[in-house]
Amino acid sequence: MTEFIKMHNRFYIFNFIYLRCDELLIDDSIEMENDHLMTSIQQGDETAFKTFFNLHYKACLAYMTTLTQDAAAAEDITQQSFIVLWEKRATLHDAKAAKQYLYLTARNLFIDRYRHLKSRQNVYAQLKHEALRNRIEEDRDLLELRIEKLKAAVNQLPPRCQEILYLNKQEGLKYAEIATHLNISVKTVEAQMRIAFNKIREEFDKDDRLLMLFLSW
Repeated sequence: MTEFIKMHNRFYIFNFIYLRCDELLIDDSIEMENDHLMTSIQQGDETAFKTFFNLHYKACLAYMTTLTQDAAAAEDITQQSFIVLWEKRATLHDAKAAKQYLYLTARNLFIDRYRHLKSRQNVYAQLKHEALRNRIEEDRDLLELRIEKLKAAVNQLPPRCQEILYLNKQEGLKYAEIATHLNISVKTVEAQMRIAFNKIREEFDKDDRLLMLFLSW
């Protein structure tokens, strides 16, 4: 909204400058010539309109470039403004009114484009947010499924194997500590862990993430 207000302010400042400069520079004879030009344009004279176009195109384009900061957008808006002016030529009775209408049209087209751009950006941001939220929910569901699969694989192990695996993965005991705790040899602990790893690995052959989950468990 702040950026939008700044652009509005730029419009009014430059609009005032352009219009006031023209009023100071145009003498009565030139103004009369321009009014005759507008009479011809009202009657559908394309040559007269081309003359009007050549007189005002560069200034209007520079004005739009200042507002949009985008050469392509400025050119598009300026050309569209002249098209609208040509379509409404019957309602414009003198050169001053035509020029004011030209700049007003350009200003309105600029605002419409800006609002459309902001609206589209908001839609993209919303879609991105929705996609991210759905991805998080999907990842959470997949994680829960993998945990359930891991639990099922562990439950299929022999009781002693499960106990050793629990002491190692959940309690954080080292093999020597497990051997002391259960009054068995370290080699027996190693053998049981190897059995557990191999059995669970068979379940994880088609799911690398499940295997990583087990290794980080």
